[in-house]
Amino acid sequence: MLLAGDRFIRNDLLEEAILDQPGVTPTFERIELPWPQVPYGAVAEVDEASGSEDAVVAAIGEAEVVVTQMAPLTARVLASAPKLRLIVCTRGGPVNINLEAATKGRVAVSCTPGRNAVAAAEYALLLMMAAMRRLPQVHNETMAGRWRSDLYDYDECGREVAGSTVGVVGLGEIGRRLAGMLAAMGATVIAHDPYLDQAPDGIELVGLDALLERSDAITLHARLTSESRGMIGPAELARLRPDAVLVNTARGGLLDYDAALAALDAGSLGALALDVYAKEPIPAGSPLLTHDRVVVSPHLAGATRPTAHRAIAIAAAEVGRHLRGEAMLHVVNGVDGVDGRRPSGAGGQAAARSPE
Repeated sequence: MLLAGDRFIRNDLLEEAILDQPGVTPTFERIELPWPQVPYGAVAEVDEASGSEDAVVAAIGEAEVVVTQMAPLTARVLASAPKLRLIVCTRGGPVNINLEAATKGRVAVSCTPGRNAVAAAEYALLLMMAAMRRLPQVHNETMAGRWRSDLYDYDECGREVAGSTVGVVGLGEIGRRLAGMLAAMGATVIAHDPYLDQAPDGIELVGLDALLERSDAITLHARLTSESRGMIGPAELARLRPDAVLVNTARGGLLDYDAALAALDAGSLGALALDVYAKEPIPAGSPLLTHDRVVVSPHLAGATRPTAHRAIAIAAAEVGRHLRGEAMLHVVNGVDGVDGRRPSGAGGQAAARSPE
């Protein structure tokens, strides 16, 4: 088994959790990837990856299982691992894995859904409230010795979550959890999700245009796909209320940032609160870094220790199921990964299952 961890999903924590699985006694190889000290990016045909193909090819050897968050598991890497049967990606989606090549090679690919739902939902709420109350600006002014009590003026002071209408775009794990937090704080929550016919109790499901027009704050939690890329552009921004707050902690590709900045400058948008960007890191000189109506952070919404521990626990349980020949819960490519043989390190007999 190859553990391809990093400084967030650590190899020592992965190993400990996997060895805690009943009936599992694998042999480990390890490689540590440079994320987050070195930003992730595209590697060959996969995205959001850390490290190089060469390093992973050198480490993967005879591995039947790979557990990783960021390793670039490209077609070339997969071709170098003839014994590989399972990849567990400790993320909500395996964007750093060539799913087509894995499926063709009968390699099961599993992930860890919901690992960062709590952290990301809390962080989106944090950014929303910071933008509503202009917290970064107030902090910076106070630290510089300027006592801005003038921001108590009616025309300058902010709004509250309670009593606001908040639009949630995307009701996956994060969006649903955030919607519950907002409702508990007294907000009216409306949501848009084209993949749902019914929203949870207390949430009104509406079209995107209606959500934009009615919301005091909008928070994006959609996956980035060919359909959702650029979903908030000039036409959509024109529908917003002039004092609306727009929050994006999902993916930079969902939002036209130039159009959003133009809306801020034109007074047709109240504030932006951002954790993700079209290009990361934010380029030096970007207006995002100097605008007094923008709250920014460096893609940290999921950065909590509990998130790491949840991802590791879900991954370890999936590895345990595979090695014991049990049905896995989070496979995303319809491959069982067993291929009619008992994997090394498994306890008991592998269950007989037909390939899907």
